[in-house]
Amino acid sequence: MAFTNLIRFKDGQGMIRYGDVREDQLDTLVNAEVDILDGDPLKGDLIRSGRVAIVHEVLCPVEEVPLVLCIGLNYAKHALEANLPIPPSPVLFIKPPASIGGPFDDIPIPSHADLLDYEGELCLVIGKTGKDIPENEADDYILGYTAGNDISSRFWQRPPHAGGQYCYAKGFDKFAPIGPTIRATHLTNTSTLSLTTTVNGEERQSSLTGDMIFNTRHIVAHLSRGCTLAAGTVIMTGTPDGIAGRMSTPAWLKNNDVVRVSISGIGTIENRMVFGKL
Repeated sequence: MAFTNLIRFKDGQGMIRYGDVREDQLDTLVNAEVDILDGDPLKGDLIRSGRVAIVHEVLCPVEEVPLVLCIGLNYAKHALEANLPIPPSPVLFIKPPASIGGPFDDIPIPSHADLLDYEGELCLVIGKTGKDIPENEADDYILGYTAGNDISSRFWQRPPHAGGQYCYAKGFDKFAPIGPTIRATHLTNTSTLSLTTTVNGEERQSSLTGDMIFNTRHIVAHLSRGCTLAAGTVIMTGTPDGIAGRMSTPAWLKNNDVVRVSISGIGTIENRMVFGKL
């Protein structure tokens, strides 16, 4: 593997590049000096160039995402707070490619997307196309892990407006910001990562990924049964307890609220909610 933490960025000349970030640089990515990687991570030909560059702007770590697959109710404590039974298999819903956003993008909120909520999540990126992937081979198909926020309009997720599905409520443009880096699979123990979500600095979610019901290998194997997982596909693996909609007084997101999702070894995404005019 050519990288520890893969970053996609613009340098001072506006060139878009891939680089490798050291773990001690994760809190100060802008203006960091990183090793330049040549090649395409989704073609498996990344190599170290021997050159360095200064990060001017951090971009979405995946240039083109064919699909976003999302797992619901995958943390035991979240299922408990939602008063729902543990599912017997991974619960799937889908976000369209346009829902992907960058790690520091503002998120445009449509004026009709009421009851806006956050969901900090560990995400994985499929590194090579596969189908019917055995669980013990799943790591071979995972490029690495990143942080994400499954932004959700509970107004459209709940009856009577939902129509029994989640996709519309969660599929608006940029409702799936991810980043800032992709942590290499072989360096990631997905049962011990720390995930924290804050809103305007107030902690809302704090969990270890060990609370996941279905681990990432099982998820990849399950989703690939009879279905092709294309390289570049992002899989959001579920959110822990602490969402706004399950607070005693729901603290829905408001205009200009800033949501940060941090995962150990991966870094932090930070996105401002910008509401449309009524």
